Amino acid sequence: MSTLEIKDLHVSVDTEDGAKEILKGVTLTIKGGETHAIMGPNGSGKSTLAYSIAGHPKYTVTAGTVTLDGEDVLAMSVDERARAGLFLAMQYPVEVPGVSVANFLRTAKTAIDGEAPKLRTWVKDVNTALEQLDLDASFSQRSVNEGFSGGEKKRHEIAQLELLDPTFAVLDETDSGLDIDALKTVSEGVNRFRAKEDRGVLLITHYTRILRYIQPDFVHVFVAGRIAEEGGPELAEQLEAEGYDKYTKVRA
Repeated sequence: MSTLEIKDLHVSVDTEDGAKEILKGVTLTIKGGETHAIMGPNGSGKSTLAYSIAGHPKYTVTAGTVTLDGEDVLAMSVDERARAGLFLAMQYPVEVPGVSVANFLRTAKTAIDGEAPKLRTWVKDVNTALEQLDLDASFSQRSVNEGFSGGEKKRHEIAQLELLDPTFAVLDETDSGLDIDALKTVSEGVNRFRAKEDRGVLLITHYTRILRYIQPDFVHVFVAGRIAEEGGPELAEQLEAEGYDKYTKVRA
């Protein structure tokens, strides 16, 4: 069974006033087949955790470890992390003008697998993934995220997830900006990924609505750069009813 293990992770970011610590000792273990939801107020460090796992250069790990099946993730470059089986669906996907979705996906798949996919099979796989996410086949000829609606950006991220097929997916507020139909479509894509053997998901969200479609095994409350409480799916319902006040007041 694959394991993504985060131990006592401290992360800082450079600001005009100097380095500011965002993550203050995060410990979390995700095993293949598990879905973990992280919920917390704005500014609590949820996205910092996601980007730190992926290797964003803006964030500096000052202490702690991240390992994937015992291998040191923090020693890997961003592309090495992807090849090792990590995937990040970004909260704000960036535009890549002049690069078509089709070329982007095939280049990414080739880089991860070490060889180009067979063209005839690949075109069929791409069209199937797009169709399942309510995206027309012509979508593959558009420039990556250029002029995409919020829903198209998020559905494209899940198409990447399905086609690249990592071991662990970190989904950073994949539900933000989605209407109910798009939310259901995206959730179905995530659930198709979860149904594969030994796949793990770290789902970052503010709201419980996506958790009605993607049932987590564990819920973690994230406040002020730390995990303040952990529990099962019932914890999400408690947060929906009561909010984060009892956690933020303790930290204040």
